[in-house]
Amino acid sequence: MSGTPDAPTSPFATRAWPTEIRYKNEKRVLEVDFDDGLSFAYPAELLRVESPSAEVQGHGGGKTIVAGCRDVGITSIESVGNYAVRLDFDDGHNTGIYTWTYLREVGEQRDAIWQTYLSALEERALSRSP
Repeated sequence: MSGTPDAPTSPFATRAWPTEIRYKNEKRVLEVDFDDGLSFAYPAELLRVESPSAEVQGHGGGKTIVAGCRDVGITSIESVGNYAVRLDFDDGHNTGIYTWTYLREVGEQRDAIWQTYLSALEERALSRSP
């Protein structure tokens, strides 16, 4: 037998590493530059309503549609190992661990994710405003 079997894929594996993370408070936007040259700007509202937390993602149940986050901001960014950050939001939410892979996926699919969110709000007669 030649070669080495593929190693199991870790949920913390990433295909691109962040080289810089900046939060623009006045715009409420988190900017992440990756080592392959791509950069993404994430509105705090998007990161809040798409939090990977169990509270939002609904482990075992349906995803929670979070309304009223138009003006939400990020109050702190904390490193979690070398694979993620934990974001604290000014509405008190702080349980989401945003892996580099998750941030990359959200960045790449931002427009589709945003449209799905807006449609879900409309279907439920919810508002982005607090």
